[in-house]
Amino acid sequence: MSKSIDLREAAVAYYEEGHTLIETGKIFKVGKSTVSAWVKKKKETGDLSNKPLNRSFKKIDPEKLKSYVKEHPDETQKEMAEAFGCCNQAISKALKRCGITRKKRQHATKNRILKK
Repeated sequence: MSKSIDLREAAVAYYEEGHTLIETGKIFKVGKSTVSAWVKKKKETGDLSNKPLNRSFKKIDPEKLKSYVKEHPDETQKEMAEAFGCCNQAISKALKRCGITRKKRQHATKNRILKK
C-alpha cells in the first residue's frame, strides 16, 4: 500500500533537517530504503506523487490475440507463442488478462480409451 503524499513530504522534510535515514524510517514507520527512495525522487523530480503504472501490453496486442484464437481455436499455447514470437508464459498471461480460457488437449491414449 502506498503512503500518502503528506507523509512522504513530512518524512523527507524530517530527513532534510539532519536526521538519519534510520531515525526517519522509525519515526514514520517505513524502511530506510523507502525514505532514501523518496529523498532521491524529490531531488530528481521535485515531486513525491505516485505515477500510475503503465500496464500496456508489451509484445502481445490483446485484439490480435483474440482474433488469432478465433481463427486458430485448436492451437496450443506453445504454437501461439511461436506465432507471436514470445514465450509460453507470456501467452498464458495475455490469455488470462483477456479473459480467454483454454481447455487442455486430451492425450491420444485417453481418446482411444474413450472411443472403445
